Amino acid sequence: MDLFNSILNWVVPPASLVMLAFAWPTLCFLNACEWLYKTFNSENMEDKVVIITGASSGIGEQISYEYAKRGANLVLVARRESRLRVISENARFMGARHVTVIAADVVKEDECRRFVYETINIYGRVDHLVNTASLGHTFYFEEATDTSVFPHLLDINFWGNVYPTFVALPYLHQSNGRVIVNASVENWLPLPRMSLYAAAKAALVNFYETLRFEVKDDVGITIATHGWIGSEMTGGKFMLEEGAEMQWKEEREVHVSGGSVEDYARLIVSGACKGESYVKFPSWYDIFLLYRFFAPNVLNWTLRILLSSHGARKTSLVGTGRPLQLEYSAKPLLEGTPPRKQLLASPPLQQQQLKWE
Repeated sequence: MDLFNSILNWVVPPASLVMLAFAWPTLCFLNACEWLYKTFNSENMEDKVVIITGASSGIGEQISYEYAKRGANLVLVARRESRLRVISENARFMGARHVTVIAADVVKEDECRRFVYETINIYGRVDHLVNTASLGHTFYFEEATDTSVFPHLLDINFWGNVYPTFVALPYLHQSNGRVIVNASVENWLPLPRMSLYAAAKAALVNFYETLRFEVKDDVGITIATHGWIGSEMTGGKFMLEEGAEMQWKEEREVHVSGGSVEDYARLIVSGACKGESYVKFPSWYDIFLLYRFFAPNVLNWTLRILLSSHGARKTSLVGTGRPLQLEYSAKPLLEGTPPRKQLLASPPLQQQQLKWE
């Protein structure tokens, strides 16, 4: 058996690449035909009911507007009710039939039950559940001085998606509805300062991939992944995809221009209505998957060279004396002079303010 596996280790990877190369034109043709079919048979969202979590800003806000343009009934969920009311007015102006605002924390199962049951009481159905609650970070794992932030990251990025799905699933079965989840390319592409975030997103993607087989064709699942979007690292600022405020950045470390949040939201809603299993923004990131599986050393060397070109590692300020505001949804970091770097003399994170939206 060991000899057999050794032979397969050498034969299967190159043989698979050769087969893929020959099959590529056919696959492209089939994908084009499928795209045309789904384009002309896109789901009509008029009067359909859509629950959107993390809707108070960022990706969730823009997704709300895209569904509003399609005439859907919206249920907007987040912690900031005042912000949701502003978005609800915008959504009505853009074409939403009805908009319901519910303040809730998606990491609490009982609150997820509350907003799903309230949706059923008002509209009698759920057609799409869109999970966009997300929280990123920008610290090196070994630099964190207090581990109490770790469960919050995993709760928001994983359980904040699983609980709403668990509660809404029976009603999605009744309507042959769809679950849409906002993931990230970091779930398989390793990048520094994102270890816990990447781990949570990887768990999330694997959960929904497995759930897809369990629900079969009764409930559709669209997994959306993105690279850098709607964010910019400039002097004194660092915003991830949802603008989660985790630390001050004293210097620009990575030169990157993000894609448009509006474009990503438009792609997600379009893909969900077409019944797409995956939405990728941008799609060319997939080429790195081949390197990861067939030439992982090449990918590792490339990333090391690219990332090492940005200079020495800077000290993270998570758990190092500055109050944190952890938010589900996008808001710019506070303007002003970054605090002094200080790693050792820092108060416990439990004493720092945690604020989520």
